[in-house]
Amino acid sequence: MGLFGKIISKITRTPNASSADWDELEAALLQSDIGPELSSKVIKSARSVKTESALEAITITLSSSLSDKSREIERAESGPSAILVVGINGTGKTTSTAKLAKLLTNYDEKVLLAAADTFRAAAVDQLRTWGERLDIDVVHGKESADPASVAFDAAQQGLGLGVDFLIVDTAGRMHTKADLMDQLGKVRRVVEKVMPVTEVLLVVDATTGQNGLIQAKVFAEAVSLTGIILTKTDGSAKGGIALAIESTLGVPVKWIGTGEGASDFAAFNPEAYIKALI
Repeated sequence: MGLFGKIISKITRTPNASSADWDELEAALLQSDIGPELSSKVIKSARSVKTESALEAITITLSSSLSDKSREIERAESGPSAILVVGINGTGKTTSTAKLAKLLTNYDEKVLLAAADTFRAAAVDQLRTWGERLDIDVVHGKESADPASVAFDAAQQGLGLGVDFLIVDTAGRMHTKADLMDQLGKVRRVVEKVMPVTEVLLVVDATTGQNGLIQAKVFAEAVSLTGIILTKTDGSAKGGIALAIESTLGVPVKWIGTGEGASDFAAFNPEAYIKALI
């Protein structure tokens, strides 16, 4: 990231930054995918202080735009907790499900996976392969089985096995399809008959820009999101979409994916994120 670090440095070295300099900074902010509303807010804040204080003003404005909700994983007071992983196809949803399971087992949590992305046979096979690789059991149904049925069976098995977390890889949905979004609600309802759903995590591809914000808005309306997993942050992604989502919806980014390996997954660090962005 760091797309506008040089421009900020130029402004802070100049006693009287020109309108062109500020326009250049705003353009860079927009290119970083933080969105027009937040970009305008940052510029207004920075221009209201002495030029040498612009960097501090920008940092404060960006930091204050982040969600103040907990980034820790939520769990039930007792018994198993269910985590639903949602998102559209191609964001890295199934891989993120496996990575999260791996992270939890590193902390000696007992995890069960549910392959409820039954509309895409490759997703079921992919999660089963991950399960074998990580030595984590995966519950799956027949091809084209009802996703809610698979999730319900997994919840019952998880309860019987005494797992700490059941992680459900839900079907990749196009956020414009109301009937498919409704089925996500169904998956949640059937799981909650057995155990509480403490997390609903939306996987967002960092390279999708403002479309990621649109996805987040629709998913938040459908299934009450508790957190974001931001993927593909290892490439040319600008990454500002994390700020756009948090400032608009208040939904915190909890984890980021930085590669294809099982361990390429880490907790989101707000301070480090802002520093890298600037």
